[in-house]
Amino acid sequence: MTPGARLAAAIEILDEVIAAARDEGAAADTLIARYFKERRYAGSKDRRAVRELVFDAIRSLGERPESGRAAMLGFAGAEAPELLALFGGDGHAPAAIDDAEPSAESGFAPKWLVDRLRSRFGGATETELAALLGRAPLDLRVNTLIASRDDPFEWPVPVTPTPFAPNGLRASEPFNVEQHPLFIGGAVEVQDEGSQLACLATMVQPGMTVIDLCAGAGGKSLAMAAAMANDGKLIAADTNRDRLQRLPPRADRAGASIIETILLDPGKELEKLADHIRRADVVLVDAPCSGTGTWRRNPEARWRLTSERLARLTALQARLLEIGAALVRPGGRLVYVVCSLLPEEGDAQIDRFLKANPGWTESPFVLPSQQVAAGRAVLSPARHGTDGFFIAGLSPI
Repeated sequence: MTPGARLAAAIEILDEVIAAARDEGAAADTLIARYFKERRYAGSKDRRAVRELVFDAIRSLGERPESGRAAMLGFAGAEAPELLALFGGDGHAPAAIDDAEPSAESGFAPKWLVDRLRSRFGGATETELAALLGRAPLDLRVNTLIASRDDPFEWPVPVTPTPFAPNGLRASEPFNVEQHPLFIGGAVEVQDEGSQLACLATMVQPGMTVIDLCAGAGGKSLAMAAAMANDGKLIAADTNRDRLQRLPPRADRAGASIIETILLDPGKELEKLADHIRRADVVLVDAPCSGTGTWRRNPEARWRLTSERLARLTALQARLLEIGAALVRPGGRLVYVVCSLLPEEGDAQIDRFLKANPGWTESPFVLPSQQVAAGRAVLSPARHGTDGFFIAGLSPI
């Protein structure tokens, strides 16, 4: 592909990303994969170059653009002026630029989201936002059921311990982890260091009964099973069949035999969990959220979120907290986690829960990233090099 053809392809994909963000469609990574699946003529260098153009443009624009062309014009005009010369070039390049056509404006995020994040970070907001739109590293978790971080692993790129998580590793650059023998053999899993730290906040121990209420594909379930030394009972529950059914083969590969999966009915979760009410030592509520903490990996998520969707998410989070609380035994712990940095999904949720449930109190925990026991913790890319997370511990009085 010529440089002009690569630019045209990036604009086509951006059109699809913008439509998907508006209509709650597929993620940008999925759309890029589909695009090139239908265009086998594109080589690996072409695919990599187009992908970088797409994500560079997405990261540079706060508000959702009108079109892929407006997005690319805005990005090129602000950050890559050399691209402007490619418009109107060879036959496969985008059409020449009309001085009157719209061009998207640079920015960190839609203004309403910046305003909310400013209430979290104050004067450090711009620094935090810049870090949120950086490129995420490739983090791994060593599965201690099979291996130790001190083992002499062989990697295709330099890999070093993560700063905080005791079983974390960080690759210097991306590589095909899923084809590596250590991944195939279950010795490592891909997991952001922030997610690993959130699992540490549960303080699970061997012999416990633990419920992962929103388990999804089971990344945190696997980490907790390892922390429990595969001793006890771990129930991984979710309402999403497609995601939950990915967990059993992952658990088999990891040697995590204590995990039991339960598919829940939306709105009737406690019916399937009736035998576990007030019996769990630990309940993890890794609630569905806005994903503002994962913008490094999914920058187009800034264009998907609306105030209406945020309201639906916070209502769901509040309901899941109540469900989780019903499962905790006296003396047990409820751990609430969201990969969001919005106050509505973090502190406000815990404040609301404690006001509505006077028989509960905050349950302090200590993370390697904070050194001080507290009932709440916030992780961010700027301060910790992780995805953004809010974590809280709660216990019945």
